[in-house]
This record gives sequence, structure tokens and C-alpha cells, in this order.
Amino acid sequence: MPKPKTKNQMIINIQTERRRLVQNLAGLSREHMTSPGVVGEWSIKDVLAHLADWESHMPTWIGKARLGEPVDEIEPGLNWKQFSEFNQRIYDRHKDQTMEDVLDYFHKTHQQFMEMVDAMPEDEMLERGRYTFTGKGSVYNWLGLYASHDRWAKTQIIKWKKANGLK
Repeated sequence: MPKPKTKNQMIINIQTERRRLVQNLAGLSREHMTSPGVVGEWSIKDVLAHLADWESHMPTWIGKARLGEPVDEIEPGLNWKQFSEFNQRIYDRHKDQTMEDVLDYFHKTHQQFMEMVDAMPEDEMLERGRYTFTGKGSVYNWLGLYASHDRWAKTQIIKWKKANGLK
């Protein structure tokens, strides 16, 4: 029998996946963090910027939805089916930033994201179809995707480290 979905369970899931991701960054040099090839041409720095940028949007989407405003676009000019274009925009936004700036953004954005999650009432998180941008799903389901996103990044980084003889 599956565990019942709870806010606390989701918070633990998100925190666990983020901790595992960050642990895999330990001991990597600046050169390692900025070397291309982790995901396509992306470096670890680019992957972290990607995660942070996605997290930075969720509080905006929730805020608009709570006000009853439509959340028809991922961001201006891009509909929900244009993930590739959105991901390219993210890369273009952050590709010239320093590793230090991206790490700062990565950590600060996650802190703000978790503050939003902590403050969200459990019923809002669990109610399916509450906000149109979640479709028939719930915010809980979307938050699970953020945890999965961190797990995906960790897996890509581990593969890259092994391919490059790093531990």
C-alpha cells in the first residue's frame, strides 16, 4: 500500500535529493564545474543554473495562480509545450555568469523555493487541479518533479565524473 502523500513527506524528498546532489559536487574544482559535456554541451555550472532557474519560476506561478491570474506561459512568449526553448533561454541567461554567481543563485533560489514550500498549506499542495497550470495534477506532483530534477542532475554528474576518472 503506498504511503499517503503529505507535505512533510514532500519536504523530506526535496531536501534528500538536494543533499545528494550537493554531496556529488564536493571536491570538484572550478575547472571541473565549468567543463562542458555533463549534459550535451552543458557543464555542471550550467546544470545548476538550469535547476535554479526552474525553481525560481515556481513561486511566481503559484503567486499568480493564487490571485486567479492565468499561468498560460512558462515565461513570456513560451507556452507549456516549449520546454526545449525554455531550457535554451535558461542556458543563454546564465552561460556567461561566473561559477561563484551561479552557485550563489543556486543556493539562494533553493532557499526561497523551500520557504515557499514550507509556507504552503498542505491542502493547497495536495488538491488536484487546484491551479490550471498543474493540469489535473497537484502542486505536490509538481514539487515531486523538482526533486526528480535534482536526482536527474546528480545522476548526470555522477556519469560525467566516472567518464572523467573522478570520484
